[in-house]
Amino acid sequence: MQIEHPVHELRPITAIADELGLSPEELSPYGRHAAKIELHALDRLAEAPDGKLVCVTSVTPTKAGEGKTTTAISLADGLAHIGERPVLALREPSLGPVFGIKGGGTGGGLAQLAPMELINLHFTGDIHAIGAANNLLAAVVESHLLHGNELGLDPDSITWRRCLDMDDRALRKIVVGLGGKANGAPRETGFDITAASEVMAIVAVSRDHEDLRRRLGAITVGTTCHGDPVTAEQLGCAGSMAALLTAALKPNLVQTLEGQPALVHAGPFANIAHGNNSLLADRLGLKLADYVITEGGFGAEMGFEKFIDIVCRLGGIRPSGVVLVATVQALKHHGGDPDGGLRALERGGENLAANLAIVRRFGLHAVVAVNRHPDDTPDEIHAVRRLAVEAGAFGAAVNDGYLRGGEGAAELAEAVVAVTEQQWPVRLLYEDDEPLARKIELVARRVYGADGVELSPTAAQQAERLEVQGLGRLPVCIAKTHLSLSHDPALTNAPTGFTLPVRELRAYSGAGWVVALCGEMQTMPGLPADPAASRIDVDADGQILGLR
Repeated sequence: MQIEHPVHELRPITAIADELGLSPEELSPYGRHAAKIELHALDRLAEAPDGKLVCVTSVTPTKAGEGKTTTAISLADGLAHIGERPVLALREPSLGPVFGIKGGGTGGGLAQLAPMELINLHFTGDIHAIGAANNLLAAVVESHLLHGNELGLDPDSITWRRCLDMDDRALRKIVVGLGGKANGAPRETGFDITAASEVMAIVAVSRDHEDLRRRLGAITVGTTCHGDPVTAEQLGCAGSMAALLTAALKPNLVQTLEGQPALVHAGPFANIAHGNNSLLADRLGLKLADYVITEGGFGAEMGFEKFIDIVCRLGGIRPSGVVLVATVQALKHHGGDPDGGLRALERGGENLAANLAIVRRFGLHAVVAVNRHPDDTPDEIHAVRRLAVEAGAFGAAVNDGYLRGGEGAAELAEAVVAVTEQQWPVRLLYEDDEPLARKIELVARRVYGADGVELSPTAAQQAERLEVQGLGRLPVCIAKTHLSLSHDPALTNAPTGFTLPVRELRAYSGAGWVVALCGEMQTMPGLPADPAASRIDVDADGQILGLR
């Protein structure tokens, strides 16, 4: 069902900033309806008390998604509707999904960020700046090899890849350096989508410009013939990369259709990256509002696990509550019959229960948001709420934000206020001093429900080498399908009896974690047979059509 247009006209971003408590000198407007926030705002607010942080996650989604972003936006509007002071902290949309299968990342119906076209298409240029910094380092690596290779970088050891903010499967594996000595030595490499790049991860977790510069310098591009790491600092590239990212490090301020403030910053995917918005946006929001609504990408075993085990571990923040989005369609899908009735829904309740158990594993409790679709029957909605409570949810509330905006999310907002009034002792899944292989195994067993982990010979060698290099204390970021709690998208609901296959480890030494690639997971997606790009156009006046 399509909703016609905003219930309120957009206000100048300066008015949104003023109500949020930002001073004019802390704002750099980007047109009338978006702005960058200067980092010195955090210095001024350092002694202000923190608000409460709420993470929105989901059951294991279908390919179309279950409306986490829509729910997060409507929750912020709902909190304002009941008299609270909220701010959103969400990720920036990538052009890959915008032109691919999922469309834009600004919500839907009456629960949207605005201006939608700006946010979905280029926004303030952050993702392009991240791609430029990443590819500058790739170019410097090639130049260093050509002009004498003073550092003794082993070409066969180079792990640094180029990136592009677009789905393009043909770039997964490429050969560079063709055409003679002047073009470099031929070797195999590839592209990642920018959302999966280490530079994106670094922007997402950096605390300030100094921290950004340090992390960029710590990026490892490969090793010498003796196995010593070669970094961006040694290549003399980190300063230039930091210069490209000075504006990209500053959080972006926009608004919902109902005029609630939204910090939209950084855009890592949760299936191939850590899947959360920037730590700077979270920290800023906590100083400016009573409730910060953030979103961990995909299901609870994906963005939420990484939010706790990576972002909270590195950033020193803790959520006060969790919202777990569920839909009738998702539970029927996991029940084995997307077009079925209550029996399929009941069977799919196992996936809901498994995701709620993941939240409790970290010491937290979740309110289940039943994201209502127009075709859902009252009996189906009632069944989802019952299944949620039976599975140990703190509460369950229907979310009608898509159709009714903040008013339709008031019940959910009241439940979130209630869950955050409790004191939940947040627990990390593993300790820093656990070996890398053990950390991966703990995530696989305790979160995914696996019987164990199988590291490929390559991954086992990489794990041993990373331990020797002193990177064993880093947390792990597991890249796997988002369509199953396992590595296999065909294993729906709450699978058991599987072994998680790890084919490769990548050290994100600048960001501060190790990425484990599982199964057939690719870090560069491909477009579907019928991409959203085929339905997007412009009219004679330059108005964008078909963007969703």
